[in-house]
Parts: sequence; structure tokens; C-alpha cells
Amino acid sequence: MLGSVSSFPQQPQPSPFSGHMVVCGDDALAQRLAVELRYVYGERVTLVVPPEPGAARPESPLSGRGRAAALFGRMASAMNRNGGGLPHGSDGDTNAGVEAVRILQAAEPSDESLEEAGIDTASAVALVYDDDERNIRAALTARRLNPRVRLVIRLYNRKLGLHLETLLDQAAALASPGIDQAALDASTTVLSDADTAAPALAATALAGSTRVIRAEGLFLRAAERTPPRPGQVAEPALCTLALLSSTTHDPAGAEGSDSSGAEGPQLLPDQNQVAAAAGRGTVVLEAVTQSGPAAPKPRMSGRSAPLSQFFSRRLRWSALGVGLAVLGLAVASSVTTGDHPLHAVYLTLLDLFAMGDPAIGDPTPRQIIQILSGIAGLMLLPLLVAGVLEAFGSLRTASSLRRPPRGLSGHVVLLGLGKIGTRVLVHLRELGIPVVCVEDDPDARGIAVARRLHVPVVLGDVTHEGVLEAAKITRSRGLLALTSVDTTNLEAALYARSLKPNLRVTVRLFDDEFATAVYRTLRTAHPQALTRSRSVSHLAGPSFAVAMMGRQILGAIPVERKVMLFAAIEVAGHPQLEGRTVEQAFRAGAWRVLALDVAPPAPPGAPGAPAEQSGLVWNLHPGYVLRPTDRVVVAATRRGLAELLGRRALTRR
Repeated sequence: MLGSVSSFPQQPQPSPFSGHMVVCGDDALAQRLAVELRYVYGERVTLVVPPEPGAARPESPLSGRGRAAALFGRMASAMNRNGGGLPHGSDGDTNAGVEAVRILQAAEPSDESLEEAGIDTASAVALVYDDDERNIRAALTARRLNPRVRLVIRLYNRKLGLHLETLLDQAAALASPGIDQAALDASTTVLSDADTAAPALAATALAGSTRVIRAEGLFLRAAERTPPRPGQVAEPALCTLALLSSTTHDPAGAEGSDSSGAEGPQLLPDQNQVAAAAGRGTVVLEAVTQSGPAAPKPRMSGRSAPLSQFFSRRLRWSALGVGLAVLGLAVASSVTTGDHPLHAVYLTLLDLFAMGDPAIGDPTPRQIIQILSGIAGLMLLPLLVAGVLEAFGSLRTASSLRRPPRGLSGHVVLLGLGKIGTRVLVHLRELGIPVVCVEDDPDARGIAVARRLHVPVVLGDVTHEGVLEAAKITRSRGLLALTSVDTTNLEAALYARSLKPNLRVTVRLFDDEFATAVYRTLRTAHPQALTRSRSVSHLAGPSFAVAMMGRQILGAIPVERKVMLFAAIEVAGHPQLEGRTVEQAFRAGAWRVLALDVAPPAPPGAPGAPAEQSGLVWNLHPGYVLRPTDRVVVAATRRGLAELLGRRALTRR
């Protein structure tokens, strides 16, 4: 047992309603979420999107009804190819995606559009527009039309999200006086796709491939390991979470996704699969601790700044040289004339500033020291002028953007300071990683954050020659291309690789097929360099989908272009867990019990149990029988978690 942490809060129970789910959005996350709910959880989904002329995000190749339907059709075919069909009463027709996901077009989530989407009978509504204000207006409208519907809201503003949750929960309680506390807890959930995806994106830029999941004071560390060489023994680990693609070390191979088939990564393999997978890399759970590494203290506070922010290194070294010269002259004066050291310093300073009387008639050593002090004073004058000019310029530009220092190296170049890039920037700085940002919009959201954190920023179009060079890309440890335009990210990655062939590159790409082609091209051209592609909507989609089921996941880690989830689940009501041993409850490729919490549940409103009284136990004995009163932490695939949390089968529409 590695330790224990305070008990997890009680998970709210699923909604008693069995109606369909409504997803309203205008970018990639809306379509990804609809796909997740339909083809992973088997739910009936109504998707509300803007009309065709609306401004869809450049990241997404989906714009309007036709392209969304094409995505659903491709996802249905991929799911059927991977076996098992669709869960929870879904049919196996590859055209079912277009029929099962009802697509409506509406410019705004108004009363009329939400009523047409069937909000009065819906069990959950997701409001995932890219605009916080639009999501808030839609949430207030949805709560008024159906006080008991579960709301999942996408908000970038964290503080506003907390206040909105409280407001909407109070509205639900007033409109439904008899609503039970568990249902009320699940009535409103505010999430941020940027906060969900930022840790995974930041981890790809760091040395090594370790991912850390932080939840409820719990830190799970998962690490990617290369295959052991002949004669070597793999380092011990708590368990193997995944096998990487068989083509991981093939220069022409592809980074695995849901449509990769047998060659793709295998999540939660059993012992036989691990033993048979010789030569394949693994993702293992290395450690579970109560606390992670402390975030480094910021180098600057809001009220003060170090001298390095105002004076250049050359000026500081010059000042040090003059100071040492003055000190040496004072010591020489004290030794040769026999004066008290303080009096010798005083005379030296008078000579330095040309305030002393000429040393006429004084001993020769005193006269020589006075001449040398005068020379030092001549050196001090331009130094003082330069200091005043530099300080004035630094104060004038203290609120402006910093340029990358000349000797900077070992940093991460972050391309794009939108919502995602800003969150990744903050996460990297919390880890103490030096960053240089590249952004072509001087009014981008993250510019103010970069200025506050004193992070160097290069303003310019990354597709123009010289911009990446100005960011010191050749001396960096990696590139994170996180703009919302796939082609811009790809162009930046290709140009960066031409400057530094072994550069670690992470590219934000939405479309899986496009990502596969990009990955193969970069790996073929530079087989020794690490290449990763990530989709923000793909990383965030599972969190939003699970929240619509009335649950919350603890965290998620990317395994190539797949996602593994971690959740806390009550054993009661789950026949796959209740009454089974830990070994029997394990289902390869679906879920695995990692920890057990046998502490009694705290009453509503009571504070969590202290760590020393917690019943959360790790490294469980395989023969332990899970009881209905237990709560467990599981690692699961998306479809595995869907089965564990699945509602009763839905009839066909």
C-alpha cells in the first residue's frame, strides 16, 4: 500500500429521466461530444448547431449539418470495424449515426430552438459554445424551461463558473421543492475544455513522457516506457495501463486512434497480452501519492521585480567592477597611510566624486591613490548615465512584452495564446518550465497573462521566415503548436523541424485521418525525433460526456490519440463490481479497479475525512471481494466507463 488520501465525495446518482440528450455548440467540441454520447454511451442525441453561414471554428472541419452527419457516419463505421457494435440498444447500421443524432440548425439557443430540441423531455443539456456569455444565457433559458434537467456548461472563466453553478442549483431547488440532494448535486456542472486538456498538452513538451493526474489531493503518475532491451528486466510498476502501437518505432507507422484496429494501442491489457506484446512500449502506473511536487515560487511579485528586469547583465557586471575597484583603493589607502578603514573609505569616495582637496604635500602613496580614484570616478560617470537610461526604458516598457534573452536555451516554444495556449502557458510556468510564446495577434487572450508572468513573446506570423528563429527554436527543447488552425500548426512544425531535425513537436490537430497522415510524414522524415498530435476536443469530450451522465471523472491521460479515464465509482448498483473479487472485476480493454475506499460516507455538508482516517487503499489484493458499501477508483476506457455508468437501454426512436 502506497498510502491513503481523504475519501472521495459521494458521486451523484444518474437522473431518473431516460430522455434524450441535447448538445448545443458551434465548434469541434460540440460534434465530438455528440459522437461520444451516441457511439460510446448509446444515447439519443439532438445536436443544435449554427446555420451553414455561421462562423465555425477553423480547427474543426465540421461546419453545419452536412459535415456533422459525415462525421457521425465515419464514427459509426469505425466503431463497427473495431467490433462490438454500439452499446445500450444501438443498432449496427452504419447509417444509424445520421438518424440517431438529430441535427438542428439555430443561430442562438433561444426558447424556440431549445423547445424544438425537446428540452422538456431531455435528461441532460450540454451548452458548449465557444462564447462564455452565450453559454450563460442559454443555461438560464434551459433552467427556466426545464428546472430538473441536468446542465453541463462550458466556461473559460473559473470564478464565474462557481457562481453560476450555485445560482442554477438554487433555481432548480426553488422550482422543484421536493428534489433530492443527490439529484441537485448533479443538476449543474461547469467545465472548461482548456483546463481539461492543458495538463496533457503540457506533458508532451517535457522531457520524458510522464503524466500526472491531480484530483482531490491525489496524484497518479503514469509513465511511458520504451521496450526493454534483450537481457534487461523492466522496472517494477503498480500495473500496466496500456500497450503502445506496434508501429510506434516504425518510421512509417501511425499514432494509434480509435480506428487503428489491432495495430493501435491497447488500453488496460491483461497479463497474457502484456507478455505476448514483446517489443511494444507501455504506459504504466508508477506511483500514487498524496501530494505532488510543490510549484516553484514565482520569480516576480505584483509589486516588485529583480534588478535583472531593469538593468542588463553587462551593466550589472560593470557596476560590480567599479565597486571592487573602489573597495581595493580604500584598502590600499588604509594600508599605506595607516588611516582607519572607515576614514580611508570616506577619503576614497571623496576623491572618486572629485570632492576632496588635492593631496599636495601628502605622501606619494596617497597622491597615487587619489589619481586612481579620479580615474575610477571618470568610469563611474558613464555607468551612472547608462543606468539611469536603462532604468527609465525598463520602467517605461515594464508593461510591454519581453523579448527572448540572447542566451536562452532549454525552453519550450508555445505557438498560439488563445484559450488553450493560455492555460498551457500557466501550467508550464507552474512546473517551472521556461517558455517563449509566439502569437500574431497583439490583442490575444494570453498576451496579458504572458506579460504578468514575464514570459517572452514574439509577435508575428509563424509562417513568416524569422519568427521561429526569434523564439530561439534551435535551442529549445520542444514546440507546442496550439493554434486553432490545423494547417498553421502543421506548417510551423515542418518549418521548426527544418531548423532543428530532432526537435520534440506536439501539434494540435482535430481530424484523426489528417493527424495520421501528418504523423507518418513527420516520422518518416525525422524517425529519431518525438512527434505527437493531440485534439483538444478529443481530450475534453469524455469529461463533458461523463458529466452529462451525472458523474465526474478524476482525470484523463492520452495514450497516443486514445484517452484513458480515471473515475471514482460506488460499487452498489454495479453488477460488474458488486460481489466480485478485484481480479474478477477486472475486464481487459474496459476497466480495472486501482484503489478501494472503505471509509463510511460523510453526511451531506460534512467535511471530508482526514487522511489518517481514510480508507482509501492502493495495490489491492486480487482476492478482495468488493462490497456494496465500497467506493473504488477505476481506470477505464471510454466505452468501459460507459458500460459501468450506463443507463437502462433506450428504445429506438
